[in-house]
Amino acid sequence: MKIVVIGGTGLIGSKLVAKLKQKGHEAVPASPKSGVNAVTGDGLAAALAGADVVVDVANAPSWEPAAVLDFFQRSSRNLAATEAAAGVKHHVALSIVGTERSPDNSYFRAKLAQETIIKSSDVPYSIVRATQFFEFLGAIAETGVIGGKIVVPSALFQPIAASDVADRLAEVAIGPPLNGTIDIAGPEKAPFNEFIARRLKASGDSRPVLGDPKAPYYGAPIGDKSLNPLGEARLGTTPLATWLANL
Repeated sequence: MKIVVIGGTGLIGSKLVAKLKQKGHEAVPASPKSGVNAVTGDGLAAALAGADVVVDVANAPSWEPAAVLDFFQRSSRNLAATEAAAGVKHHVALSIVGTERSPDNSYFRAKLAQETIIKSSDVPYSIVRATQFFEFLGAIAETGVIGGKIVVPSALFQPIAASDVADRLAEVAIGPPLNGTIDIAGPEKAPFNEFIARRLKASGDSRPVLGDPKAPYYGAPIGDKSLNPLGEARLGTTPLATWLANL
């Protein structure tokens, strides 16, 4: 199959392209670097010509509320129209577990708007909602710096390795459209602050990590049910210890 990966040069996209090629598929990375811009539509029709499947893992360059909403709405509408014209048989999108449970998070609101556009399209679809990636734990820690300490939420957290995300996306992309949503998550669940503390310790960062139930996650309050699957989920196979050992 010809599978076009929108955002195919990024963290998840590059891994997904490699995995799809290993499985014998024609995987084509598409991004502004290759002259394909889903937001403006530039190069999109040519990139999607003859494609069987399109996987959208693109991320917004700005998380400012209006900008991130505009990015996901415009790119999703352009993809839906171009895919329909090209006869694409399956649209796969990477989203976030709990998009509908954190209305105060502008990024989550934007992803929910993206999901709404996908569901209203004529193209069969699958939405894969993932928990946060191990790769971003260090950056998340920096958002909680207060006076030499790291203060982050104490709510339950179930992050996943980017390689496992790519594995699950590849499975979905080469399968039949779900016309629905699935959740994927890491194999371990623990308080948010414990994951952050383990990540910092592994990199030799001695700053203390404190868990605070009132600490925000990207500006929004969270609880034990905010960021984790509430029902059945496909789990990754990489524990945090294994991932940390490869830093």
